[in-house]
Amino acid sequence: MATVTLFDPTAPRREVQDAPGTAKAALTSLAGKTVGFIDNAKPNFDVLVEDLAELLKSKYGVERVIKRRKPSASVPAKPEIIAELSTACDVVITGSGD
Repeated sequence: MATVTLFDPTAPRREVQDAPGTAKAALTSLAGKTVGFIDNAKPNFDVLVEDLAELLKSKYGVERVIKRRKPSASVPAKPEIIAELSTACDVVITGSGD
């Protein structure tokens, strides 16, 4: 009888530290806020973000939307993008298309 070895590909949990200047309290409204999007470069996410940005502005009073795109879904966002969005935005949404 052969032996089968299984590996668990999940990473261990780690504590998340707040970025400097981030708010601790939950948002009670999106009115007047800046929303950031990190596009993971999968098909159709850019289309979804365009529609979602317009909806957030027209229905929820979002003041500004900042969109940044990763080169590929398989790599993390560059530290410069994380730093920019964490400083400029009240909330950041990272998404997936397809």
